[in-house]
Amino acid sequence: MHFQWYPGHMTKARRMMQENIKLIDLIIELVDARIPLSSRNPDIDELGKGKARLILLNKADLAEERLNDEWVAYFKGKGYSAVKVNSKKGGGIKSIQSVIQEACKEKTERDRKRGILNRPVRAMVVGIPNVGKSTFINALAGKACAKTGNKPGVTKGKQWIRLNKSVELLDTPGILWPKFEDQEVGLKLAFIGSIKDEILQTEELAAELVKFLKESYPGMLEDKYSIPEVQDAYECLADIAKSRHCLVSGSEFDTEKAASILLDDFRGGRLGRITLEKPEV
Repeated sequence: MHFQWYPGHMTKARRMMQENIKLIDLIIELVDARIPLSSRNPDIDELGKGKARLILLNKADLAEERLNDEWVAYFKGKGYSAVKVNSKKGGGIKSIQSVIQEACKEKTERDRKRGILNRPVRAMVVGIPNVGKSTFINALAGKACAKTGNKPGVTKGKQWIRLNKSVELLDTPGILWPKFEDQEVGLKLAFIGSIKDEILQTEELAAELVKFLKESYPGMLEDKYSIPEVQDAYECLADIAKSRHCLVSGSEFDTEKAASILLDDFRGGRLGRITLEKPEV
């Protein structure tokens, strides 16, 4: 299964980010807590050289708590500021403004020595499609100032948002990168919905998710859907279709519909808290 999605608007968005980076003090990078490495755009490190960095593990409520903490420690060990948040429900949001100030304290001190006082921190909010940037900004600002949606590609252009006299945010469209060197990365991005479903083979994708869950979370699918334990991923989808009464016609089970149900349940956290990758030891 081959994954790639880099439409033209992403090229424009990357160019816009390059043009605006000189205005920025801090890059706030949102990653998905279920795949903290695979949801990092490798271009951001090159783009953000010399800038203060803050990594937010968003959707932390959908990932394992223990692994969330391990990932925060991992990123801090790499020299980043890092915090776990749940933008949709507001978890961890209250502390973010102080975290932003802390991440930029060296820059603030340099300004002070040059006689520049009370200049707001300017932060660029970046991340892959569907990682929750706009939801995060709205939660932080306390109002709906950025468009939100549960599909990739909702934010199309840049917009500045003034949080208060101390912090200004530049919201940017979600962008991937031109080529995934590792198709495993593409697979995980497809699992969480960062690649448009319209270009994916739903049944094949769901079968790959079944394989992962059976290996890493044995018994989860059987408990959730009240199905027998089987090893074959496609047989498992057929059992889910049977359990959910998904029929094409007569007695033929609709495994395509079952695949969509499984992916939706995973993305919505209805299977339980799942983390797809662990930090390097």
